[in-house]
Amino acid sequence: MKAIRWSYFGAFALASLPSFASADEPFGWAKNRVDEVIVKPVSARERGGGFSRGRPPPRQSRIRITQASESRDASNRAFVPFAIDVRWGSSEWNKDDVVGCVYRESGKVFVKIGDGYRPAAILLGKDLEPVAGVCVAAPPPARS
Repeated sequence: MKAIRWSYFGAFALASLPSFASADEPFGWAKNRVDEVIVKPVSARERGGGFSRGRPPPRQSRIRITQASESRDASNRAFVPFAIDVRWGSSEWNKDDVVGCVYRESGKVFVKIGDGYRPAAILLGKDLEPVAGVCVAAPPPARS
């Protein structure tokens, strides 16, 4: 009988956990990927301690998908643009602190720095060059 009670408790506990990709959030996969590649690693690096003259790490961040549908680049690869907003304490959200895109098939994440898009690893201190043609939607095909 105790085993049955524990199984009900386990089922209740699992049902109460938030879903990472719910039906009302079609780009949950993209948010999860951005969280894995940018938010968590950058947060861990910034909270590493030590004295720094850089800005303090944000207290909160949120990932927004900035378009209602996927786009395709000139190579016909599907991507989704995103933005990361941050805030410190109880201040207002600072929108578009980081902007970029995530590719569905490869899972690669790029961020906009200057006029180009670079792999997201640049935010972790790696020296990476801009990648041509990523995160730029190709014009729609001409209709005849």
